[in-house]
Amino acid sequence: MRFTYCPDCGSRLSMRIIGDEGEVPYCERCKKPLFDMFSTCIIALVVNEKGEAALLRQGYLSHTWCTLVSGYMKPGEKAEEAARREIEEETGLQAEKLTFTGTYWFDKKDMLMIGFIAKCRKKDFVLSREVDGAFWVPAEQAVDLVHPGKSISRLLLDAYLEQKRKN
Repeated sequence: MRFTYCPDCGSRLSMRIIGDEGEVPYCERCKKPLFDMFSTCIIALVVNEKGEAALLRQGYLSHTWCTLVSGYMKPGEKAEEAARREIEEETGLQAEKLTFTGTYWFDKKDMLMIGFIAKCRKKDFVLSREVDGAFWVPAEQAVDLVHPGKSISRLLLDAYLEQKRKN
């Protein structure tokens, strides 16, 4: 989100050079810069002891492609806490181990996604209302069921499969 008006006083913002940041919206009245904001989210590839990946169906995201566990971080929450919470909320599973894979910019929605591979024991899913369905599939087959190309889901699957090949 790019600010046009000050959220504190309502004044229209001007542009001011702020150090190395370059031009930034600035409130002359409050004497402060207002940097662009974006959402921070987690995305997790959940895998079980058999090397299967948990894929989700979420119609509000896509009717074509499967998704991975993802969700917004709450204020004050660490990324690992958010990942564990979202995995449990969406699938009913407990993450036994989280491995950070990197950060990813999701341009379509202006989101910073923090990626994890989460190890969970294979159990039946207990789904949240926002998940239409979920199933376990060998990770090698999951590649064809998520959005192709350089989607974050595909990048996480590729990272997992590369790690699996090395072990």
